Amino acid sequence: MAKRALIIGVSSQDGSYLADLLLEKNYEVIGTLRRSTNYIHENIKHLYGKINIEFADLLDFESIARLIRKHKPDEVYNLAAQSVPADSWNMPFYTAEISGVGPVRVLEAIRQFHPESKVYQATTREIFGNIEADSANEETKFDANNPYGIAKAYAHMMTRCYRESYDMFTCGGILFNHESERRGLIFVSRKVTAGVACIKNKVKNPPMNEAGEPLITKDFKLHMGDLTTKRDWGYAKEYVEAMHLMLQHDKPMDYVIGTNTTHTIEELCKIAFEHVGLDYKDHVVSSQTFFRPTEIKPLKGDYSRAKKELGWKPKTSFEDLIKLMVDSDLEKFK
Repeated sequence: MAKRALIIGVSSQDGSYLADLLLEKNYEVIGTLRRSTNYIHENIKHLYGKINIEFADLLDFESIARLIRKHKPDEVYNLAAQSVPADSWNMPFYTAEISGVGPVRVLEAIRQFHPESKVYQATTREIFGNIEADSANEETKFDANNPYGIAKAYAHMMTRCYRESYDMFTCGGILFNHESERRGLIFVSRKVTAGVACIKNKVKNPPMNEAGEPLITKDFKLHMGDLTTKRDWGYAKEYVEAMHLMLQHDKPMDYVIGTNTTHTIEELCKIAFEHVGLDYKDHVVSSQTFFRPTEIKPLKGDYSRAKKELGWKPKTSFEDLIKLMVDSDLEKFK
């Protein structure tokens, strides 16, 4: 009998890749969307007819509980969130409700109606905030310094709480930044690769950036924030494999997933522009408009436990990832 998985937030980058992976493994997949007037979900258009779409919202306990009662899933992956750290200062209450309390609604619905479900909760590198360290593992202390990271830290600790208090199979995946051609335009990696494509193709009507302005200006400039900021970036398609492996392990644990390397946004820009024969210095402008109120320090994701216990490791290099994304955006933005 096929396993049944519920993916909360299936239209996201991670949700769509996870659905692809689970279908390959012959799962029955149920994915949730929030009810809205927007029916264009680009990441999952290829999945229509292959997965069961349900409507639910992390603000509404009953909508989650109904799905648990109805489907009795073997595995639940909660990937839904207010997932943009930069937006969390402008929406601290909403971020707390969705990214912090929302996962607890999922855990409680499972506890009440189908405690046999194995649960994956999407945590983030942002829970470590501004710690003084070269790399972080599962034992590293939390020091979140933005509303998003603080909300995620609460959700992560509650995931552990339900594991220890109710003997539930709950795992927190502490994922460092992971990107792909399905990444939203509000995230820095995709902002750069889409910007490169629009500049190279001389696009007259570019998409909007996170400030609601054209992604590139008429003189083909791309406005960015702090170019010295460093991140540990990996390929999202590989990171969903780690999510699945966590729930196949014989014991529920939390795992750090990263590449144990870091790169600056300036390096990202350099690779992306050089891939199309351009010099980023001619097009990239560092603007205070896009600086965070508080920045996090460089930190690598030590995936040693995942490698040892799950057999997982990153495969795609940072340079290859950026080139892959640029190529995809060159085709998309013509």
